Amino acid sequence: METIKISEQDIINAMCLYIAEKKQVQPQEVEIELMYDDYGFSAESYVHDRKQVHITLNIIEALRFWLDTEMNVDPYAAGLELELDDEEGIIAFAKLSR
Repeated sequence: METIKISEQDIINAMCLYIAEKKQVQPQEVEIELMYDDYGFSAESYVHDRKQVHITLNIIEALRFWLDTEMNVDPYAAGLELELDDEEGIIAFAKLSR
C-alpha cells in the first residue's frame, strides 16, 4: 500500500478544478479558502463574487476528482484522510491500494 501526501496547495487546486467543473467556469475564476474549526474541515469557494460553503465530504470529492483527472489514479482505490498540521496547514493523505 502506497501513501501519497497531498499539500494544502494541491487541495486548493483540487477544489478549484472540482468547482470549475461543477460551475462550468475556468479554474482561475475560482477562489478557495480552507478552514478547520470545532466542526472539522470545511472550505469556502468564491466564483464571480458568489460564496459557497463546502463540508469535508465536498473536499474529499474534490480530491477524488483531482486524483482521477490530474494524477491518473483510481480515485476509489484510495482512502483519503484530511489532517491539520502545525507547519503545513491542512494536508491530506491518500492511501492507495494497488
